[in-house]
Amino acid sequence: MTTPNRSQHIRLTSHPEPGAIAPRSPIRWGAATAAERGPLIGTTTRPSDRNVIGAHGGAYGLYRALAVSSGALNPLAKPDLTNTSPAVAIGPHPQWHEPGKIVSLDPFGHVAQDVFAREIAEGLDVRPTIAVTKARLNLPEIATALAEKRLRPDRKILKKSGEIAVTKVAIDPVWYLPGVAARFGVPESRLRRTLFEQTGGMFPELVTRPDLSVFLPPIGGATLYIFGEIEALTDKRRSLTCRVHDECNGSDVFGSDICTCRPYLVHGVEECVSEAQRGGAGLIVYNRKEGRALGEVTKFLVYNARKRQEGGDTAATYFERTECVAGVQDARFQELMPDVIHWLGVTRINRFVSMSNMKYDALVKSGIEIVDRVPIPDGLVPQDASVEIEAKKAAGYYAPTGARSKKKLAETTGRPLERY
Repeated sequence: MTTPNRSQHIRLTSHPEPGAIAPRSPIRWGAATAAERGPLIGTTTRPSDRNVIGAHGGAYGLYRALAVSSGALNPLAKPDLTNTSPAVAIGPHPQWHEPGKIVSLDPFGHVAQDVFAREIAEGLDVRPTIAVTKARLNLPEIATALAEKRLRPDRKILKKSGEIAVTKVAIDPVWYLPGVAARFGVPESRLRRTLFEQTGGMFPELVTRPDLSVFLPPIGGATLYIFGEIEALTDKRRSLTCRVHDECNGSDVFGSDICTCRPYLVHGVEECVSEAQRGGAGLIVYNRKEGRALGEVTKFLVYNARKRQEGGDTAATYFERTECVAGVQDARFQELMPDVIHWLGVTRINRFVSMSNMKYDALVKSGIEIVDRVPIPDGLVPQDASVEIEAKKAAGYYAPTGARSKKKLAETTGRPLERY
């Protein structure tokens, strides 16, 4: 069994050593280049190098701990990042250094292995937080769309077999705490204290190290699926279709019919394919926010409570049951969601495949123009999911009749009415 290097002094607290100085690689969030901004270092092997709170891939940290404790993983191992550079180039874009635009991911996370190659060669443990690759998707619903001639194959985007060519982007969350606090309109000290308390004190540095302003939270991130040419995302002469989708394992993967999640997701994919075939681009943003960011256990408890209540499952008590179990109706709080759109350099979405007002309002408020909104066709709504749709309409989560009025747009964005 592999054992850690016993000569390495390991402290069980994040309080600095007596006489400790600030990290030797300070982070200048919002700088125009990665070199000016500096690397993000979440190493667990050289604590003196660390300039962030948390660890890379934090959502899987406990699995790594099991691998280390069982002897399967050398705790001092560092990744060999040879040939891991992005499959396609993304950025840089002006939003990367525009104040306040991006606070929940590292804009340079996909090029860290290239920009900081010298530092990595010298022993600094710098790791990418974003990976960009090429792939093919194969969904049975797309094969059905081909058979029904809603989609037609081409030589580039969609094959006769139903395979779809995409660019995939995996993004780990990186929170710039001053920016996150400003986004939510709360003092940074309050945010830090609440994060510390609600994670059971797992990250003492949140309250003991105010000099560390970047946090790698132990949560799932996002995956982007880009259809068509990357350049089309930012070309105002070409159209962009986009769906922002929050994870629903039961429906997305296993086809549970109590909600519209998989049908709406696949509908979004179909719309994205069509857009890319017309010369534009399609974009699916898939966020790991299971059960409205309340978790799957909570979601299933709510299912039981809804179905067992007197009168059965109804739209009128849909959100009430969630609040009874979880204390809140929805914990997704879409304020951080637009960051991935800004990272791609997008300023306008021509067709937004969502009727969620929470998502729409967050994007528009952040400066993203949305031209049109695309609802899920009635024929794609499972019978058991009608309660969900009606409840969302009644609660104002889901706009039943298309895009918001010009007056509402003006109210949401703060722009003069005549701008619309």
